[in-house]
Formats: sequence, C-alpha cells, structure tokens
Amino acid sequence: MKENPVNFDCGDITLEGIFHVPDGGGPFPVVIVCHPHPLYGGDMHHPIISTVCHELADNAIAALRFNFRSVGRSGGTYAEGIGEQDDVKAAIAFALAHKNIDLKRLGLAGYSFGASTIVPVAAGDARVGMLALVSPVFESTQWDALNRFRKPKILIAGEQDAYISPTLFAKMAKGLPRPSQYCLIKGADHFWAGFESEVAGKVAGFFADGFKG
Repeated sequence: MKENPVNFDCGDITLEGIFHVPDGGGPFPVVIVCHPHPLYGGDMHHPIISTVCHELADNAIAALRFNFRSVGRSGGTYAEGIGEQDDVKAAIAFALAHKNIDLKRLGLAGYSFGASTIVPVAAGDARVGMLALVSPVFESTQWDALNRFRKPKILIAGEQDAYISPTLFAKMAKGLPRPSQYCLIKGADHFWAGFESEVAGKVAGFFADGFKG
C-alpha cells in the first residue's frame, strides 16, 4: 500500500489529503472517508479515519481521507456543514481522476460530522454506489436524504453514545429502504476508544463484499 500526500482544489481553496492506494495495478474501487467535526478537533488523522483507510487498502480498496476546509493545511473557513459538502464533491472528482481507479465502484464513508456531510452528497450523486455511516448524529433532514439513497448502506453506532439514542437509532435504521444494515456495538461511545479496529473491520468488510457484487 502507498500513502500519498495530496492536494486538490475545491473552488478557490485547496484541500489537503492522503490517498491510500493498494498494491497492484488496479483498477481499484475507491472510498472517500470523511472526518468528525472540525470545531471539536476532528481531522483526517483521527484514529477511526486512519484505521478505516488502512483496512480498506488491505482489502484492495483505495481510500482518500482529507481535511475539510479550515482544518490543518486546508484553506477556507468552516461553513456549517454546507460548504463542506462541496469539499466532498471535490474529493470525489479528484479520486475518480486517478488512473488506477474504477469509476463504477465509488463509496463514501463518514464519522459523526463526516457522516452528516456525505448523506446529501450521496443522495444527489448517482455515481455513489455505497455508503457507510459511523456515529451518525442526524436531524430529520438527513434521515430524509438517506431515505432517498436506495443503494447499499451500513450504519454503525455505539450503545453508550451520549449523542445518539440507541432506541431511536435502531428504529430509524430499520425504516430505511433496502439494501440497508445497521449495528450497535456494546461498550462503545461516540469516540470509539479501543474499538477502532472493530469499526474499521465492519466498514471495510461492508465495502469489500459490496464491491464484489
């Protein structure tokens, strides 16, 4: 696996990222992996984000993680989750332009804020074929958008998450259009300390199985 530092444009700003490319000649499926909230220390180096990317690459899936605008060396200012949707779109365009990427096998994954940001993008982009959402703290508009995404998706939350009601999470996840799956992980909270490998394994397994189909 190669970890390549990259920069790509989003309008008039530049975003920084790391592109994980599996060994071999490809073409590889690709997943854009989006980090938690910028205002609370979230960035592309979060253990959940980096572990997911490594696990994806180990399953012959390319992964692009990047810093949203205003984070790290990415330009711009925080944009309330709206402008950050443009960051996701720019990341998709950058990844799909890579010579070793299979244009027909694209997925999005996000953790917390990252999950909220990718849902409307996925709902409006027919190229997105799979969606993984970790600790999704959703409002009704985001659940509505997710109901419009009728392709494979997985939702993962911790049973001890202080920001997500396990009962409501299960109810909303069960009501999503198929194909859909969800899981609640015992003992885990919103921050997943000690559970990084378990989460990454579930996310990577989901994409590996789906991209084979």
